[in-house]
Amino acid sequence: MRKQPHIFGAAIAAALLAGCSMMPTYERPVAPVAAQFPRLTSAAPGLAASPATLAADIDWQSFFSDAKLKQLIAAALQNNRDLSVALLNIEQARAQFQIRRADQFPTVNAALAGSRQSAPGAGNAGNTSSASSISSVYSAGLGVTAYELDFFGRVASLKAAALAQFLATVEARKTVHISLVGQVANTYLAVLGDDELLAITQQTLSTRQESFRLAKLRFDNGVTSELDLRLAESLLEAANVSLAQQTRQRALDENTLTLLVGQALVGELATSASSGASPAASSVTSPHTAAEKSLAQTVLPDVPAGLPSDLLTRRPDILQAEQLLIAANANIGAARAAFFPRISLTASAGSASSRLSGLLQSGSWGWSLAPQLLLPIFDAGRNSAGLASTKAAQGIAIATYEKAIQTAFKEVADALAGRATFADQLRATQAQASAEAVRYRLADLRYQNGVASQLDQLDAQRSLFAARQAVVQTRLAQLQSQVTLYKVLGGGWSDEAAAVVNP
Repeated sequence: MRKQPHIFGAAIAAALLAGCSMMPTYERPVAPVAAQFPRLTSAAPGLAASPATLAADIDWQSFFSDAKLKQLIAAALQNNRDLSVALLNIEQARAQFQIRRADQFPTVNAALAGSRQSAPGAGNAGNTSSASSISSVYSAGLGVTAYELDFFGRVASLKAAALAQFLATVEARKTVHISLVGQVANTYLAVLGDDELLAITQQTLSTRQESFRLAKLRFDNGVTSELDLRLAESLLEAANVSLAQQTRQRALDENTLTLLVGQALVGELATSASSGASPAASSVTSPHTAAEKSLAQTVLPDVPAGLPSDLLTRRPDILQAEQLLIAANANIGAARAAFFPRISLTASAGSASSRLSGLLQSGSWGWSLAPQLLLPIFDAGRNSAGLASTKAAQGIAIATYEKAIQTAFKEVADALAGRATFADQLRATQAQASAEAVRYRLADLRYQNGVASQLDQLDAQRSLFAARQAVVQTRLAQLQSQVTLYKVLGGGWSDEAAAVVNP
């Protein structure tokens, strides 16, 4: 009984010392970017938006109005394999954190043990084996093996690092979610652009086939030279080349969309709603069935850029890099604690007897307590190298964090540059296409009346084809730039939307 105060005193001291930590105080690095995004003097009017709502607060259901696109995005969030991997990474990191957290508590095991040992020299000289020369010990009870008393915060530092790594995987999942929404939207817009380019190419091909037919007829009748015939033939084959290219690009973009969505793009828009199948197994409408939808009919809302400081708290890739920096900071604490004594405790309590049948008899109760202290004296520089490694890892994490901020700043600045210039470019391209259409109509009229040569007509036809393609390509680039701006500002994620897709 006189030893109990010492035991309680040791327990109180352990509780007090357990609050010690060798982790450096974490300080968020200063963002290595300007306080404002660059502004272009030629910004198009009508692009300003109310700063009351940031892009990160606008979920994708509100940003996109196309019902078919919403269906594709919802299917991708259910079936995309990259997002599935991100979710499993969260589960794995959560389990690792739970393991580290469990290290702070003793592990209690039920143990049943028995041993038989001979006593040297206990038998008679002429009898080497005697029953009295063998001793037996049996024990049963509860035991704690090598529980570390975390006086210097080594285990707590490792738990803090595991927690930060777990939170980093959560942010990584958000990054994949946002990126997936943007990729599906941009690929869907690309498919719509492919459809329009294919329609323009097919119209041009029909026109050039008719021009070639008339040129051959005029050549066969000796009205024109072979030069006009071969020029018409060259333009006809150029249209065939363009048709093959556009058909191939259409197939490639649809294959990309299929990969993002994670299932085949078949069926009508109402198929998944009326089939009664599960959402994961239901089919998604193919963009082939959306002939009535065009890029010109697609309207996306404008989003305010906000300030670079908003990115630090709303971009999940930046938050992921910061959590990894916090984990590296915590690992320094664990490496520092390795220089100090490590105290472990092994204890047991239960019944012990020299006979197996005596384990449950009265008077067989017993306990043991075996603390152990290990103080590093010579380790050939292992602990010093471990500390240097964690400090280098912290430096890498800082550089990675700063690079994530700079990359986000550049992506937003690029998207803002596109927003400020694509509207003017589209207006100019549309005006050019209108001028080329008038030019072709006049050149064709002059050619039909014998005032101009076929060369003028075919040249105007070629210019009109290129101008019409440029309009579609510019409109596509403008819409994709709007989607990209929404994505790089952190838009596309919301806890409510994620709960609907992945409850």
